[in-house]
Amino acid sequence: MTLFEDFTDAPETRWDYVADGVMGGVSEGQAEFVTDGDGTAVRLTGLVSTENNGGFIQVRRRFEGGFPVAAKGLILSVKGNGEPYFVFLRTKGQKRVFHSYRFEFETTSDWEEVRMDFADFYPSHEEMPLNFAPEDVTGIGIVAYGRAFEADVMVRRVEVY
Repeated sequence: MTLFEDFTDAPETRWDYVADGVMGGVSEGQAEFVTDGDGTAVRLTGLVSTENNGGFIQVRRRFEGGFPVAAKGLILSVKGNGEPYFVFLRTKGQKRVFHSYRFEFETTSDWEEVRMDFADFYPSHEEMPLNFAPEDVTGIGIVAYGRAFEADVMVRRVEVY
């Protein structure tokens, strides 16, 4: 395993908060970097609304160089309010800003490790290829998505395996 992110050393310079307001939606939230237990985490909170064609809040990181060619997936250390959340991956050559490969995961009030095989990510739209190459990944998002609910999720580590 290789550490990709542990939210230390100025994570606010690497991660951005985005909501559906960029597309006319009305969801509201925030991303903040907090100390929880023995480490730093990103905490995404807010109200997701599907009104006005909305339905997401996210914290994302864009990067160059992709994941290692031999990478098989991600492991996230997560904790939340019992709601399901998503990881969205962006890759080179995607034609639209809302295209991504997605993986849904559950949360509990305890820190847990969630293993996400790249083979289990699915494309957001049918015109996209079914699979992607790890070295083509250009962004990762932790996303509260798809339905009206109160979001509260923390991630304190992202590893590549």
